[in-house]
Amino acid sequence: MQEVKKMVSKSHPGIILRAIPGHFVTPSSHINYYLDMSMLKARQSEALEAAKAMADAYVATTVVDTIVCMEGCEVIGAYLAEQLTKVGVLSMNAHKTIYITSPEINTAGQMIFRENLQPMIRDKHVLLLLATATTGNTMARALDSINYYGGTITGISAIFSAVSKVHNVPVNALYTMADIADYKMSSADLCPLCKEGKPIDAIANGYGYSLIQ
Repeated sequence: MQEVKKMVSKSHPGIILRAIPGHFVTPSSHINYYLDMSMLKARQSEALEAAKAMADAYVATTVVDTIVCMEGCEVIGAYLAEQLTKVGVLSMNAHKTIYITSPEINTAGQMIFRENLQPMIRDKHVLLLLATATTGNTMARALDSINYYGGTITGISAIFSAVSKVHNVPVNALYTMADIADYKMSSADLCPLCKEGKPIDAIANGYGYSLIQ
């Protein structure tokens, strides 16, 4: 794999996306860049900057009771809840605060919420937060799960998204395909890197990547 490319957000200079060129396999596609969100998700200063930027997409008329975090975005989610409260986003919860939670993914790949977490979803206005989306399949499954447990989708926020809308819900992403001009994704059978005979560098998902030795 080649050297990491650092992409500074044009509108939020404190946000840096680290892109690693290569041949990566995700659960739903082959991609030519792995977008490393580790620092954005785990470093306090970067997580706060990401949350501030995400909060800009919502206005005081939006209602958010719960933020459902995917792919290790809980730190950003906590800061996002704080920022939404500051800008006047409403919460209908009894304690006038926003819940932060995550689904469990069972062996069948289904996203479930146990009984102790279901009250944070049922009859709540839910904002979905995740790191990256290539095909939108993960977002769609998450929205289906939230709907199943009785939640109402208020919005979707992502650090990077290759799709602009899922189930007619707009995706508010800090980075899009326009920010990475040569970003490519394809199904396994149509992958140009595979056709060129380029070996796979790593298996990747929203949590990280594992090199193939």
